[in-house]
Amino acid sequence: MRPYTIILVAAAFALACSSSTDGQVKEWTCQLAKGDPAPEFLTTLGCEGDFGALASEPLDTSIPGARSVKVVMDRFDGDSLYFQNSQKYAIHYQFVSSHLSGRGLPLVGSLADFNQTEYYSPDRRFLLGAVTYYEGPGVWALEIAPYDTSSAEMVTGLYEAVRDAGYFGSELVFHPTSQAVEAEAKKLPSSIRVMTTDALYAATDYQPLNLATSIGRLRFVQAEALSTTYLSYRDIVVLDRLPNDISTVVGIITEEFQTPLSHVNVLSQNRKTPNMGLRNAMSDAQLRALEGKWVRLTVGAFDWSAEEVSSAEADAYWEAHKPVPVVLPAADLSVKDFRDIEDVVDEGSGPLREAIKAAVPAFGGKAAHYSILAKTEGLPVREAFAIPAWYYVQFMEENGLYARLDALLADPEFQSKPEVRDARLKEFRAAMKAAPVNADFQRMLQEKLAADYPGLTMRFRTSTNSEDLEGFPCAGCYESHTGDPSDWEDVLEAIRKTWASVWLFRTFEEREFHGIDHRSIVMALLVHHNFPDEEANGVALTANPFDPSGLQPGFYVNVQVGGDAEVVHPPPGITSDQFIYEFHQPGLPITYLSHSNLVVTGQTVLTSAQVYELGKALELIHQRFSPAYGPRAGNTGWYAMDVEFKFDGEPGETPALTVKQARPHPGRGQ
Repeated sequence: MRPYTIILVAAAFALACSSSTDGQVKEWTCQLAKGDPAPEFLTTLGCEGDFGALASEPLDTSIPGARSVKVVMDRFDGDSLYFQNSQKYAIHYQFVSSHLSGRGLPLVGSLADFNQTEYYSPDRRFLLGAVTYYEGPGVWALEIAPYDTSSAEMVTGLYEAVRDAGYFGSELVFHPTSQAVEAEAKKLPSSIRVMTTDALYAATDYQPLNLATSIGRLRFVQAEALSTTYLSYRDIVVLDRLPNDISTVVGIITEEFQTPLSHVNVLSQNRKTPNMGLRNAMSDAQLRALEGKWVRLTVGAFDWSAEEVSSAEADAYWEAHKPVPVVLPAADLSVKDFRDIEDVVDEGSGPLREAIKAAVPAFGGKAAHYSILAKTEGLPVREAFAIPAWYYVQFMEENGLYARLDALLADPEFQSKPEVRDARLKEFRAAMKAAPVNADFQRMLQEKLAADYPGLTMRFRTSTNSEDLEGFPCAGCYESHTGDPSDWEDVLEAIRKTWASVWLFRTFEEREFHGIDHRSIVMALLVHHNFPDEEANGVALTANPFDPSGLQPGFYVNVQVGGDAEVVHPPPGITSDQFIYEFHQPGLPITYLSHSNLVVTGQTVLTSAQVYELGKALELIHQRFSPAYGPRAGNTGWYAMDVEFKFDGEPGETPALTVKQARPHPGRGQ
């Protein structure tokens, strides 16, 4: 059984208040006295206290700052209406089977029968919804489940009953939760105001991305100035927009709302540091009053707080909470053969998680996970091979780069001054890009590309022992590059630039924050034909990040049309399609949280057929990696794979799905 939400957003109401329906003013009185225990249900909500006694956080928190009370209308019993105690009864079936079954009423059957009947049958006994309070948009709204097939007549009946039984009265709107519900909502009478998810989301001021608390020095920085501004590990930074690149900090606030799959948010989750969106954050009076001070920032599910602390408190907090050093898998330099991707992970060597771990020291996390993808029947991936980490080490040793690195790491000025680190690392990368590449390695690579990838431009992708790992994904830390074998120097340049990305300033800082030994980093390469003209690119999670309970599963998808607008860090002002795809529900409902502004209004980046194709792939990936990271590995917590994908096709062809990578997601950050 799945939840639905009715959204309420309004100013606080007094214990007694009035509302108006059909021109009649009705006086409301609380059903509960202050301090009364929460009942099993109420038949009316007379005030804020009544609502608060029954409300819980909704299962779907995609629009933040909500409190929800589920509602049931029993059509068999004269359209009796019940606002159920949603703290005690998390789903409708629990309440209905306890209170509305037997004792003169028809028996309620199994959960499976209830779900099949009460959401899909035109002769269903119950109409189901919820009442939710939102602090942001200032809207009351009735919702039904995204997969509910209620007719406009049913929705009207439920809406009017809820409106007349609640102190919010005529302020109630109807919020369609999926494309199918939105289509039916067009048939509602004009007396029912409809408000879309886009409109609700746009009216929300606060977006909690990663729920956490930290203490740091509060700084205000324009995103465009980050390239010339050095931040400390102990800074909390307020930004006007989501940056493409940012140094390691202990908290982030952006005026521009983010996607949960942005590199910034994934890194915040990995660091367990707070990350939030707040409209007009740069001019927020509370934050500006704390500028330059040590503050404790808390990002919660419903609200946030920032308060000044002393420097002594800040120092004590850092000592108590600084990251435990991450120890990377030791490099395996015994492997020197180029390996077709299917042969990178030996699944016959033991449990899947251990087999993946065994491949990482030689081939890195990205290639190891790609190997599993390539061996998953029915999953579309590019043919690929892996170059082991040995050749990175060979390149570093033959060109004296390790000795140069040792000198950098021993330099006190390099260690103490970020501007010096940045400049010296830039010089180090330049030296790598100019260094010669081993002749035997070049010969082997030329032969491999000529034999298996003739005439194709190739993508040389980073695959280190410090990325795409369980507990340390380091999303966006390293940079991949493309080379054209018809211009061999172009291939060598692509490889050297990819290897050199180990020593990007932001990447160095991320490792330093986590106490990683920089000498322990090695980089293998995942190699396949690139995507020169993809029609769409996207990222997805194989679970619903807004549903910690698991009672409302779905896939979260963030996708954009092909071109220069990357999904995870788009240019300023560019939005993408974001939606929850309930792949396991009849009707496969889709709930859009935002739409791309690079497509014609009213259209979507992907067609329904493409969304279904993607859904099948995400389900395969979710199940395939479950023995390594999910329930089949004994994980009882929230589990998802973080997936990158493309839709690509030749001119005149329908663009088809290709999966680029999958890695374990670090979690929801609580």
